[in-house]
Amino acid sequence: MKTSDKLWKDLLNGKVPEQLGQEVDQFETEIGLRKQGKIEEKVFAETRLRRGAYGQRYDNGQRYDGTESRKLPFADKPTKGPGTVWDAPGMLRIKVPFGGLNPRQLEVMAELAEEYSDGIAHVTTRQDFQLHFIHIENTPTIMRRLAAVGITTREACGNAVRNVTACPLAGVCHDEPFDVTPYSKALAWFLMGHPDTMEFGRKFKPAFSGCAQHACGLVQMHDIGYTALVRPGADGKLQRGFKIVVGGGLGPVPRQARILTEFAPVEEMLPLTQAVCRVFGKHGEKKNRNGARIKFLVDKWGIEKFREEVFATRKELREDPRWLGMLQDIEKEEEGPLHPPGQLPAFGGNDRLYEWVKGNVRDQRQAGYVTAAINLPLGDITADQLRSLADIVAKYTRGTIRTTVEQNFLIRWISKTDVPALFADLDRVELAAPGATSIVDVTSCPGTDTCKLGISSSRGLGGELRNQLVAKSYQLDEAVKGLHIKVSGCFNSCGGHYVSDLGFYGVSRTINGYKVPHFQVLLGGEWEHNAGSYGLPIIAIPSKRVPAAVDFVTEFYVKNRLKDERFHAFVKRVGKGPVRALLEPLNQNFPTHEADPGFYSDWGDPRQYSIGDIGIGECAGEVVSRYQFEMTAAERLVFEAGQHLDQDRLQAAGETAYAAFLRAAKALVQIQFDDVSNDPDEIVAEFKERFFDTQVFFDPFVGPKFANDFFAAHAVRGEKFTADTTHHRIAEAQLFIEAVHNCYNKLRSAPAPATKA
Repeated sequence: MKTSDKLWKDLLNGKVPEQLGQEVDQFETEIGLRKQGKIEEKVFAETRLRRGAYGQRYDNGQRYDGTESRKLPFADKPTKGPGTVWDAPGMLRIKVPFGGLNPRQLEVMAELAEEYSDGIAHVTTRQDFQLHFIHIENTPTIMRRLAAVGITTREACGNAVRNVTACPLAGVCHDEPFDVTPYSKALAWFLMGHPDTMEFGRKFKPAFSGCAQHACGLVQMHDIGYTALVRPGADGKLQRGFKIVVGGGLGPVPRQARILTEFAPVEEMLPLTQAVCRVFGKHGEKKNRNGARIKFLVDKWGIEKFREEVFATRKELREDPRWLGMLQDIEKEEEGPLHPPGQLPAFGGNDRLYEWVKGNVRDQRQAGYVTAAINLPLGDITADQLRSLADIVAKYTRGTIRTTVEQNFLIRWISKTDVPALFADLDRVELAAPGATSIVDVTSCPGTDTCKLGISSSRGLGGELRNQLVAKSYQLDEAVKGLHIKVSGCFNSCGGHYVSDLGFYGVSRTINGYKVPHFQVLLGGEWEHNAGSYGLPIIAIPSKRVPAAVDFVTEFYVKNRLKDERFHAFVKRVGKGPVRALLEPLNQNFPTHEADPGFYSDWGDPRQYSIGDIGIGECAGEVVSRYQFEMTAAERLVFEAGQHLDQDRLQAAGETAYAAFLRAAKALVQIQFDDVSNDPDEIVAEFKERFFDTQVFFDPFVGPKFANDFFAAHAVRGEKFTADTTHHRIAEAQLFIEAVHNCYNKLRSAPAPATKA
């Protein structure tokens, strides 16, 4: 019997898979070998990532390097581990396929958060759990305790198949043709450790949705996505299947997934996915990580060639009994209730209960039952709250609870009769906050708190926005309450800023000689229709003025929208120009550092964000004014490109985005060479010689990517643009502009060269 077959059968029988235990033993051995210097760090890094263990940032931006002690958030607790470079406290990501959990698993998660972390468990935007400040020498013990309740961290990170996400309403939604839960579970265990998934150049994220119109599955922004469908079969009965899409993703430059097949019978789900994985593993980029996601292979080949290769590979696959075996009797799998159905009792003047029911409770398609969302601030829940939640779930259901892509919990199969008692129990442990999935339910990535890529504090801003919106929630217009706000600490969109009504991602600017945290404001994203469209940046504003920006935009929406007009449609109708004009005053009348030092710090961190060293012996005023003049023009051009795109002037949009590239590059070049002309070839040549060949422009994490985007745009200038290529070019131009700002800040902060006596 194959190891993968044994794993599958153990899981189906509710046993702790022997394979998981053996793999943890192997990992513990590798940790010991790494301590002894017998495994290279590069090799060990990929090993630990495939086990879910990440490195972590410390002290709000200062990375732990082993040279000095860092004060951790739980400084009153003894730290564990020797504190060397490679085993400094990090983050452990824990896979939760389709978000499904039971009370015992919640209890174990609470124990681990309390014993090995800072007492907080974090729910991610892909339904995982994360524990921060974990020492790697403790991870084998944690992994064994998780395995004992059927949970693994395997392939939660690294170049592997990540967590298989699914709509948390699957099985109880009114609009689905069938429950995708058992299929997502089958795919998760089928792909884990599969030989055809071991040669990926980057991560691979699958997602399931029960319908096309809602956002619960977000399949359009995934590497591979499955939407449930039914159609008449040869025998006249309805046949289950999936519309399968590939090549979606967010990241710096987002991609909408393309259709692989309009309908694949459920029997073809596993073999067809295996074929996709084999094609990606064989032909995907390996050397350049910036182009190694499957979306770039789909772009390079085109969906027609990619589709042909996948179906040809499917025909070549050796028959695997698990293709059908893992789906055996799957249609009979169904959750059930603990209590009989009922009717919702009268609220009796309880306004808080009314608001909670209105925002957090939803009818199931099964009469007499509802789901209840647990609104977690920024996805965080304490160990004590997790224990209480486990008891509550066991009290009212058969253990039917799931995490959601909006960093919340969803309890299912609650009898309507039990709703007031459930609310009271949740309220006692501070888990009855109203407004789940509303504007107050702000989503944020970890940002500068723990992520090495964070530029501005996304959690700090997200928390502040949440607090301010909650404080005035009773005054908010109903149309505003339905908006989504998502915040990322950098351009990588881990917070989902591209697909929200109001999106923000962290950038940095220099004001009065000081670096100041900023956020780009994005408009045009659509959360519904499984992440139906992506937004574009319109303006960068100081972080401390973002709450005012939210007020400006929402008030403008309420005042000028048509009856029943959703925000996405409103932005499309009025255009981004009026909104940008509305926000431009936020980039004026900056206070001096002496008058308002708090303006120059990030949310949640009273320290100065950073200091720009003007340098000695330079005509700083002249250089700054010329640089700012050119960069203002570049940012105006990239915004105008977005306006052209909104009006379907694709060629004008693409050419304007290219012009923005040139203007930003010239801004940087003229710092060193003030005689540069407007000739594109000269600008490119000077930029390459002064900033690319010297690697001064390289980003510490993505290297030459943004410069290469510029060179590629220059090489194909004059090309005919499509809607997709135009959107990509605009997004790339915006990222290049941000990279120019970062390079400029780095140059201004560098020590002045020594002068001769």
